[in-house]
Amino acid sequence: MERREKLYEGKAKVLYATDDPTKVIQHFKDDASAFNRKKLGTIDEKGPMNNRISSVLFARLEQAGVPTHFIERLNERDMLCHKLDMLMVEVVVRNVVAGSLARRLAMPEDTPVSEPLFELYYKSDELDDPPVTEQHAVVFGWCTQAQLDEMRRATLKVNEVLIAFFAERNIRLIDFKLEYGLDSKGRLLLGDEISPDGCRLWEMGTNKRLDKDRFRRDLGDIEEAYKDILGRVES
Repeated sequence: MERREKLYEGKAKVLYATDDPTKVIQHFKDDASAFNRKKLGTIDEKGPMNNRISSVLFARLEQAGVPTHFIERLNERDMLCHKLDMLMVEVVVRNVVAGSLARRLAMPEDTPVSEPLFELYYKSDELDDPPVTEQHAVVFGWCTQAQLDEMRRATLKVNEVLIAFFAERNIRLIDFKLEYGLDSKGRLLLGDEISPDGCRLWEMGTNKRLDKDRFRRDLGDIEEAYKDILGRVES
């Protein structure tokens, strides 16, 4: 597959066109950001680790019947994907109260929830990705009701699969972010990546944080946490 011009560069990845207009190469960077680029840095070898982690998790989800943009991992930093027209909302699933939810509601972290919380956020760096309702998403045309219903079904399936996958590896899946888009045939596919950048992953028993919170909160041992997750995911 031939890499061509750069189509887009984001916080952690670059998308390149290929000789097939329906496919792109997703390149993983070592750049790290938090709080919508208000905190910037680098996590050594994050790109290759997230590429490998995402490849394993996308493949597992495909096996479970969740359609994704993933085709194959090409090399250390590059993944071949279906080209998507991304929806302007991102999905967050919360199995435990943590992060921004704890701050917004003044609740202690690690407060359990009775069922997974399905949240939507409007994708806008300028507005710090504000939380929105499902009605907002439909009324403002960010997605249709049918797409929203499909995202909900797919997301809850992803949550079910990943909770079990990580539990087998002594990890609690606290919460995570997903992004969806439409491929050239109009199919809704899970896109972006699934990695410690967008998931809160706590070690069972100790609640040691093995995700980007170590960068956000200056906890140290960031690279070691990502390596730990990679080793467990590939085990």
